[in-house]
Amino acid sequence: MAFNDFSNETPQNYAQKCTCILVLDVSGSMSGAPINELTKGISDFYADIQNEQTTLDRLELGIITFGSRIDCVQEPTLLHNQPVPTLSINGSTKLVDGVREGIAKIEARKNWYKTTGQPYYRPWLVLITDGAPDGDQDVTGLSAQIKLDVEGKKYVFFGLGVQGADMNVLKNLSTPSFQPAKLQGLKFIDFFKWLSASMGVITSSTDGQQVNLPSAQDWMQGFTI
Repeated sequence: MAFNDFSNETPQNYAQKCTCILVLDVSGSMSGAPINELTKGISDFYADIQNEQTTLDRLELGIITFGSRIDCVQEPTLLHNQPVPTLSINGSTKLVDGVREGIAKIEARKNWYKTTGQPYYRPWLVLITDGAPDGDQDVTGLSAQIKLDVEGKKYVFFGLGVQGADMNVLKNLSTPSFQPAKLQGLKFIDFFKWLSASMGVITSSTDGQQVNLPSAQDWMQGFTI
Protein backbone atom coordinates (compact mmCIF):
# COMPACT_ATOMS: atom_id res chain seq x y z
CA MET A 1 0.00 0.00 0.00
CA ALA A 2 1.38 3.39 -0.97
CA PHE A 3 1.91 6.14 1.60
CA ASN A 4 -1.52 7.32 2.87
CA ASP A 5 -3.23 5.12 0.28
CA PHE A 6 -5.96 3.01 1.85
CA SER A 7 -7.50 1.84 -1.44
CA ASN A 8 -6.71 -1.83 -0.83
CA GLU A 9 -8.26 -1.85 2.64
CA THR A 10 -11.71 -3.35 3.22
CA PRO A 11 -13.97 -1.80 5.89
CA GLN A 12 -14.47 -3.99 8.97
CA ASN A 13 -17.98 -2.58 9.37
CA TYR A 14 -20.07 0.27 8.00
CA ALA A 15 -20.82 2.06 11.26
CA GLN A 16 -20.21 5.81 11.27
CA LYS A 17 -16.48 6.32 11.91
CA CYS A 18 -14.47 8.84 13.90
CA THR A 19 -10.77 9.16 13.09
CA CYS A 20 -8.53 10.38 15.91
CA ILE A 21 -4.88 11.00 15.06
CA LEU A 22 -2.43 11.39 17.94
CA VAL A 23 0.69 13.37 16.99
CA LEU A 24 3.21 12.63 19.73
CA ASP A 25 6.48 14.31 20.64
CA VAL A 26 9.24 11.71 21.09
CA SER A 27 12.16 14.16 21.07
CA GLY A 28 15.04 13.72 23.50
CA SER A 29 13.40 15.74 26.27
CA MET A 30 10.60 13.15 26.48
CA SER A 31 13.00 10.38 27.53
CA GLY A 32 12.59 8.66 30.89
CA ALA A 33 9.48 9.30 32.95
CA PRO A 34 7.55 11.34 30.31
CA ILE A 35 7.70 8.69 27.58
CA ASN A 36 7.01 5.92 30.11
CA GLU A 37 3.94 7.69 31.47
CA LEU A 38 2.75 8.54 27.95
CA THR A 39 2.98 4.87 26.98
CA LYS A 40 1.06 3.82 30.11
CA GLY A 41 -1.63 6.38 29.31
CA ILE A 42 -2.03 5.11 25.76
CA SER A 43 -2.14 1.51 27.03
CA ASP A 44 -4.96 2.37 29.43
CA PHE A 45 -6.77 4.21 26.60
CA TYR A 46 -6.67 1.06 24.46
CA ALA A 47 -7.98 -0.99 27.41
CA ASP A 48 -10.82 1.45 28.13
CA ILE A 49 -12.02 1.34 24.52
CA GLN A 50 -12.36 -2.46 24.70
CA ASN A 51 -15.19 -1.98 27.20
CA GLU A 52 -17.20 0.40 24.99
CA GLN A 53 -18.65 -1.56 22.07
CA THR A 54 -20.03 1.45 20.20
CA THR A 55 -16.71 3.29 20.41
CA LEU A 56 -14.84 0.09 19.56
CA ASP A 57 -16.84 -0.22 16.33
CA ARG A 58 -16.53 3.46 15.38
CA LEU A 59 -13.27 4.98 16.63
CA GLU A 60 -10.24 4.62 14.35
CA LEU A 61 -7.03 5.64 16.08
CA GLY A 62 -3.82 6.56 14.28
CA ILE A 63 -0.51 7.50 15.91
CA ILE A 64 2.27 9.63 14.40
CA THR A 65 5.47 10.42 16.30
CA PHE A 66 7.91 13.23 15.69
CA GLY A 67 11.45 13.85 16.87
CA SER A 68 14.25 14.21 14.35
CA ARG A 69 12.08 12.14 11.97
CA ILE A 70 8.39 11.51 11.39
CA ASP A 71 7.03 7.97 11.91
CA CYS A 72 3.54 6.57 11.54
CA VAL A 73 3.60 3.92 14.26
CA GLN A 74 -0.08 3.05 13.78
CA GLU A 75 -2.29 3.62 10.76
CA PRO A 76 -5.89 4.63 11.56
CA THR A 77 -7.62 1.48 12.74
CA LEU A 78 -10.36 0.16 15.00
CA LEU A 79 -8.91 -0.95 18.33
CA HIS A 80 -10.26 -4.52 18.40
CA ASN A 81 -7.44 -6.23 20.37
CA GLN A 82 -4.94 -3.87 18.73
CA PRO A 83 -1.47 -3.99 20.35
CA VAL A 84 -0.14 -0.77 21.83
CA PRO A 85 2.67 0.52 19.58
CA THR A 86 6.19 1.03 20.89
CA LEU A 87 7.33 4.65 21.17
CA SER A 88 11.03 5.35 20.56
CA ILE A 89 12.89 8.52 21.48
CA ASN A 90 14.70 10.26 18.62
CA GLY A 91 16.42 13.62 18.62
CA SER A 92 14.95 17.02 17.91
CA THR A 93 11.43 18.43 17.56
CA LYS A 94 9.99 18.43 14.01
CA LEU A 95 6.59 19.37 15.37
CA VAL A 96 5.23 21.09 12.26
CA ASP A 97 6.20 18.18 10.01
CA GLY A 98 4.48 15.77 12.39
CA VAL A 99 1.24 17.76 12.49
CA ARG A 100 1.22 18.15 8.70
CA GLU A 101 1.51 14.38 8.35
CA GLY A 102 -1.42 14.02 10.76
CA ILE A 103 -3.49 16.36 8.58
CA ALA A 104 -2.57 14.42 5.45
CA LYS A 105 -3.52 11.16 7.19
CA ILE A 106 -6.94 12.55 8.13
CA GLU A 107 -7.65 13.73 4.58
CA ALA A 108 -6.62 10.37 3.12
CA ARG A 109 -8.81 8.52 5.60
CA LYS A 110 -11.83 10.73 4.86
CA ASN A 111 -11.37 10.08 1.14
CA TRP A 112 -11.34 6.35 1.86
CA TYR A 113 -14.56 6.65 3.87
CA LYS A 114 -16.22 8.43 0.96
CA THR A 115 -14.98 5.88 -1.57
CA THR A 116 -16.19 2.94 0.52
CA GLY A 117 -19.51 4.50 1.54
CA GLN A 118 -18.78 4.89 5.25
CA PRO A 119 -20.32 7.87 7.06
CA TYR A 120 -17.98 9.65 9.45
CA TYR A 121 -17.82 12.19 12.25
CA ARG A 122 -15.49 15.17 12.16
CA PRO A 123 -11.99 13.77 12.86
CA TRP A 124 -9.80 14.80 15.77
CA LEU A 125 -6.15 15.79 15.55
CA VAL A 126 -4.44 15.74 18.97
CA LEU A 127 -0.93 17.16 19.37
CA ILE A 128 1.06 16.29 22.52
CA THR A 129 4.41 18.01 23.02
CA ASP A 130 6.79 18.98 25.82
CA GLY A 131 8.96 21.51 24.01
CA ALA A 132 9.33 24.12 21.30
CA PRO A 133 9.63 23.19 17.60
CA ASP A 134 12.98 23.17 15.81
CA GLY A 135 13.95 26.59 14.46
CA ASP A 136 13.35 25.64 10.83
CA GLN A 137 9.73 24.58 11.43
CA ASP A 138 7.10 26.84 9.81
CA VAL A 139 4.77 27.40 12.76
CA THR A 140 3.16 30.46 11.13
CA GLY A 141 2.24 28.55 7.98
CA LEU A 142 0.89 25.61 9.95
CA SER A 143 -1.16 27.94 12.17
CA ALA A 144 -2.80 29.51 9.13
CA GLN A 145 -3.62 26.07 7.69
CA ILE A 146 -5.11 24.76 10.93
CA LYS A 147 -7.32 27.81 11.36
CA LEU A 148 -8.65 27.51 7.79
CA ASP A 149 -9.18 23.77 8.16
CA VAL A 150 -10.95 24.04 11.52
CA GLU A 151 -13.14 26.87 10.22
CA GLY A 152 -13.99 24.61 7.28
CA LYS A 153 -14.89 21.82 9.76
CA LYS A 154 -12.28 19.47 8.34
CA TYR A 155 -11.22 18.33 11.81
CA VAL A 156 -10.99 19.33 15.46
CA PHE A 157 -7.49 20.38 16.57
CA PHE A 158 -6.41 20.05 20.19
CA GLY A 159 -2.97 20.85 21.59
CA LEU A 160 -1.74 19.42 24.88
CA GLY A 161 1.40 20.82 26.48
CA VAL A 162 3.52 18.70 28.82
CA GLN A 163 6.01 20.20 31.31
CA GLY A 164 8.36 22.53 29.42
CA ALA A 165 6.08 22.96 26.40
CA ASP A 166 5.98 26.35 24.68
CA MET A 167 2.32 27.18 25.34
CA ASN A 168 2.59 30.27 23.12
CA VAL A 169 3.27 27.99 20.15
CA LEU A 170 0.32 25.78 21.05
CA LYS A 171 -1.92 28.83 21.46
CA ASN A 172 -0.84 30.11 18.02
CA LEU A 173 -1.69 26.77 16.46
CA SER A 174 -5.06 26.50 18.18
CA THR A 175 -8.38 28.21 17.54
CA PRO A 176 -10.49 30.25 19.99
CA SER A 177 -13.11 27.49 20.06
CA PHE A 178 -10.64 24.88 21.38
CA GLN A 179 -7.77 26.40 23.31
CA PRO A 180 -4.70 24.32 24.22
CA ALA A 181 -4.37 22.76 27.66
CA LYS A 182 -1.42 22.09 29.93
CA LEU A 183 -0.99 18.72 31.60
CA GLN A 184 -0.70 18.59 35.38
CA GLY A 185 2.64 16.90 36.01
CA LEU A 186 2.66 13.65 34.04
CA LYS A 187 -1.04 12.78 34.34
CA PHE A 188 -1.21 11.09 30.96
CA ILE A 189 -3.43 8.31 32.29
CA ASP A 190 -6.03 10.85 33.45
CA PHE A 191 -5.79 12.69 30.13
CA PHE A 192 -6.36 9.53 28.11
CA LYS A 193 -9.30 8.54 30.31
CA TRP A 194 -10.79 11.92 29.45
CA LEU A 195 -10.04 11.36 25.75
CA SER A 196 -11.60 7.90 25.88
CA ALA A 197 -14.73 9.30 27.51
CA SER A 198 -14.84 12.15 24.97
CA MET A 199 -14.60 9.72 22.06
CA GLY A 200 -17.39 7.70 23.64
CA VAL A 201 -19.64 10.76 23.78
CA ILE A 202 -18.87 11.65 20.16
CA THR A 203 -19.32 8.15 18.71
CA SER A 204 -22.66 7.79 20.51
CA SER A 205 -24.00 11.07 19.12
CA THR A 206 -26.01 11.79 15.99
CA ASP A 207 -25.15 14.19 13.17
CA GLY A 208 -25.68 17.81 14.11
CA GLN A 209 -26.08 17.04 17.80
CA GLN A 210 -24.27 19.37 20.20
CA VAL A 211 -22.24 17.33 22.67
CA ASN A 212 -20.77 18.25 26.04
CA LEU A 213 -17.33 16.80 26.66
CA PRO A 214 -16.42 15.44 30.12
CA SER A 215 -14.70 17.65 32.69
CA ALA A 216 -10.93 17.93 32.29
CA GLN A 217 -10.22 19.00 35.87
CA ASP A 218 -8.48 15.72 36.78
CA TRP A 219 -5.57 16.35 34.43
CA MET A 220 -5.62 19.95 33.20
CA GLN A 221 -3.39 22.62 34.73
CA GLY A 222 -4.27 26.28 34.41
CA PHE A 223 -1.71 28.46 32.69
CA THR A 224 -1.08 32.08 31.89
CA ILE A 225 -0.03 33.32 28.45
